[in-house]
Amino acid sequence: MTDRLRQHLKFFTDLSDPAWHALESHLEVKKLNRKDFLVKQGEKITEIGFLLSGSCRIFYDKDGTEWTTYFCFENNLVASYASCLTDQPSTLNIQALEDCELLTFDYSVLVGLYKQFPVYETFGRKLAEYLFMGLDVRLAEQLMLSPEERYLKFLGSPVKRKITERIPQQYIASYLGITPVSLSRIRRRIIPS
Repeated sequence: MTDRLRQHLKFFTDLSDPAWHALESHLEVKKLNRKDFLVKQGEKITEIGFLLSGSCRIFYDKDGTEWTTYFCFENNLVASYASCLTDQPSTLNIQALEDCELLTFDYSVLVGLYKQFPVYETFGRKLAEYLFMGLDVRLAEQLMLSPEERYLKFLGSPVKRKITERIPQQYIASYLGITPVSLSRIRRRIIPS
């Protein structure tokens, strides 16, 4: 089970056995039922999770209107990184869309490992770069593509295609920045019956 997290971290950097065991000793298994929250907006949460199974959505809530920004599936890290970095309450929510099992550890553990093993500083930098690139692409899509173009791009990604099989349409519409009715119209135009 923990080997999957170690394999995922290789995407960012390779850890020696001592470096890996230093993190592994702090890992805890956490289970979330569908609709449970890993992070709630307004709470200070410094926990980082690695999804072993299930899916989550990251969203903002403003006066009862929800804005989905990302979906996480198996073998993804998930956290309110801004809350971890600033030690301030989270501005976002992370909610389980399916029953989930995660490996978790506290951000303070990672900060301690930065000092003990420089390879974790490399991991932290590469993770920040990865998150920045994802946000940059997402922002460009929202600003430069029409709703129909966003949906076509969404369908063109193998990772995102699996979202359509597992995630309710209202959350996909929210992710695309459109209403569920608009999504239905776009789908009818693209995929005629």
